[in-house]
Amino acid sequence: MSTALDLAADPVELTAALVDIESESRNESAIADAVEAALREQTTGFEILRHGNRVLARTNRGKAQRVILAGHLDTVPVAGNLPSRRETHPEEGDVLHGCGTVDMKSGDAVFLHLAATLEDPAHDLTLIFYDCEEIAAEFNGLNDIERELPEWLAGDVAILGEPTAGLIEAGCQGTLRVRLATSGTRSHSARSWMGDNAIHKLGGVLTTLAAYEPRRVDIDGCEYREGLSAVGLAGGVAGNVIPDAAHVDVNFRFAPDRSVEQALDHVREVFAADLADGTVTLEVTDAAAGALPGLAHPAAAALVEAAQGRFRAKYGWTDVSRFSALGIPAVNLGPGDPNLAHRRDERVPVEQIRTVTELLRAYLS
Repeated sequence: MSTALDLAADPVELTAALVDIESESRNESAIADAVEAALREQTTGFEILRHGNRVLARTNRGKAQRVILAGHLDTVPVAGNLPSRRETHPEEGDVLHGCGTVDMKSGDAVFLHLAATLEDPAHDLTLIFYDCEEIAAEFNGLNDIERELPEWLAGDVAILGEPTAGLIEAGCQGTLRVRLATSGTRSHSARSWMGDNAIHKLGGVLTTLAAYEPRRVDIDGCEYREGLSAVGLAGGVAGNVIPDAAHVDVNFRFAPDRSVEQALDHVREVFAADLADGTVTLEVTDAAAGALPGLAHPAAAALVEAAQGRFRAKYGWTDVSRFSALGIPAVNLGPGDPNLAHRRDERVPVEQIRTVTELLRAYLS
């Protein structure tokens, strides 16, 4: 039986109800059941579709613009932080604790509450609640929607309810991971001259990384900061063996004015001296494009106006990139400090939930 959700209730209480439905990635059926039932029973004028553990709803009132409100239903594994609870925090005031309060059931609650309480929105609305965002990108529920129901992703602007502390976070960085690897000859460490130490050959790569000066770039008034960092290092066989293989994993977080191909060209250029003689090889292990902020688009500009001009660049990669690739300006906007996402003490100030609700109510009205 589905857990009953009251969409017209205080969005803080609705957040708590969503949080109390455990929904670790790949285990979203119960929360999808509850969201679907509530939308069918408590909203009017929406076409509603269930697709796996994804719930979609849209109006077709013939409005001039369509706004997409999208949020994932899954969370990272529970860390002893369910059920939800409210308490007074010494610095943050009234807060709601629990797994998913920040990432991102408070954003979901805002969207669901508005779907049930907006009487005559100025725009047509599409709501997308999807699964498996917190695990590998290949399992993300938006992939299935894009492949099988692409018409549901059509719109003029998309708002993802990812945590932003109530500010608009525009666009997102791209991400590129490469593996720089070396090989050598194994030998006994007591006769090290008979071997060829693969780890030692990474010294130039690490020196290059330490000396790298990342770029800052302003796009639509948003400053994006790039970063090139070693995120993993492996090598060694045993305490008495000269290693014959070693590698370092490097992550490049790049501003959205670069494509993935341009980002890779830049990384190759940075390590050109290290790669020159073939001692070090480079392999791409993961890549995802960033998303331009698109704040000059009329629909996005109206959202910025409703937020009283409060916006900033998004550091990190989010699903706004998927919408940007479809030509739809997309922003992140939701309650909660993103630095508290996934933590055991994950919590959201209740006032932020109400503030974001009213900001979006004003924009959508």
